[in-house]
Amino acid sequence: MSKIKIAVIVGSTRIGRFADHPAKWIADIARKRPEFEVEVLDLLDYPMPFFGEARASEAESETAERWKKKLREFDGFIFTVAEYNHGPTAVLKNAIDLGDFIQKPVGFVGYGGVGGARAVEQLRLVFVEMSAASVKTGVHISFPEYLSVVKEGKSLGDYAHLNEAVKNMLDQLSWWGNALKAARAVVTAAA
Repeated sequence: MSKIKIAVIVGSTRIGRFADHPAKWIADIARKRPEFEVEVLDLLDYPMPFFGEARASEAESETAERWKKKLREFDGFIFTVAEYNHGPTAVLKNAIDLGDFIQKPVGFVGYGGVGGARAVEQLRLVFVEMSAASVKTGVHISFPEYLSVVKEGKSLGDYAHLNEAVKNMLDQLSWWGNALKAARAVVTAAA
């Protein structure tokens, strides 16, 4: 079967964001696996209006359509998820609302309070509604690990438990990616 095309989505646009660290780290690991073709999508490159906003400019609306069209190229997704106030960033939730993830697997690399777990759990519920398949294992970067990267120059790869979580998540993304890609092909052929 052909490679599974995965998008790593940088889920924060804040100044001084940490999101670049986990996005680069997870993309580099996924690229080493022969079954994946990986591309990083940065929400900074897709300034979109809020879903359903009447005041959206023509350029913002065109960007939202470009975003949705770009997402259709992929067989699965990995989101970097910052947790602010016990939830995901507004820009990430908006990008998800404007996107197209039907019958595709999604994985998460969370960071922030309790490793971004609360934000990730909220997004799992959203993706069920969007007919996507959330893989079981997430990667959760705790605050001490976050600080060691930002202040001490450590790498996320220095932590064995994070490497183990990444392996498990990518294994699941591979399985679901292949299964759903094959199922989509059967449905398309029958149409």
